[in-house]
Amino acid sequence: MKLPLAVCIISGAEAHQIGRTLASVAGWVSEINVVLNEEVQDGTEAVCLAHGAKVFREPWRGYVAQVNSAADKATQEWVLGLDADEVVTPALREEIQAIFADGPQTAKFAAFSMPRLSFYAGRWIRHGDWYPDRKTRLWRRGKGVWQGEEPHYDIAVNGSTGRLRGELEHFSFRNLGHHLAKLQTYSDIFARDAAHAGKRASVLDLAVRPWWRFFRGYVLRLGFLDGWQGFVIAWMSAQLSFLKYAKLRESALPGAKDRLR
Repeated sequence: MKLPLAVCIISGAEAHQIGRTLASVAGWVSEINVVLNEEVQDGTEAVCLAHGAKVFREPWRGYVAQVNSAADKATQEWVLGLDADEVVTPALREEIQAIFADGPQTAKFAAFSMPRLSFYAGRWIRHGDWYPDRKTRLWRRGKGVWQGEEPHYDIAVNGSTGRLRGELEHFSFRNLGHHLAKLQTYSDIFARDAAHAGKRASVLDLAVRPWWRFFRGYVLRLGFLDGWQGFVIAWMSAQLSFLKYAKLRESALPGAKDRLR
């Protein structure tokens, strides 16, 4: 029996991996909606259609606007928001099915959060800043809305949020080069939006924030237990922090704001 649940996904050129995401929800949810960037021509749409999804071609308007557009298309009582690089594990699927079988659970909560487990450089990451990385992704339609600062976002819930134990699997970076490229993208978005909001970066931000990010992830949150991958993740997090605030400081230079548009 299919659950009264709509899966909503946004996607760019993800033909290489979105099938894995769709396969993890096909057959037990009532609806799958994918908002696909209008310029994508890599075969992502065909993969989505083959898994029974409805595809909506739309221009890119930013992460928050895009995920809200996908959620607005849901017609079921509940919504499950996924990224194209995430997979619902069998344990999480069974737990979701169980809460729908237990009517009082869905009546008590407006939403549910779940831990997200990332795969990086051949290893599942279970420590540091990347785990448990709890995400609110399941909510009653009308009780949640996506919000946040680009490129990160989360659900603001009107009501109580329950906690699930089953994990989302996350396949975020194909390799180190892909990770490095994302640092540039994320730091550009942060600097642009922060500059337009009138924020400034101090020398103290550049000197302290990156080292704190590394120390917090690698030492305080036990990232060292994830081997060399844990070190790389903590170091990359520090680099992202540095790039964000260095680019924001650079944005205060004459003419720099025009280049950030």
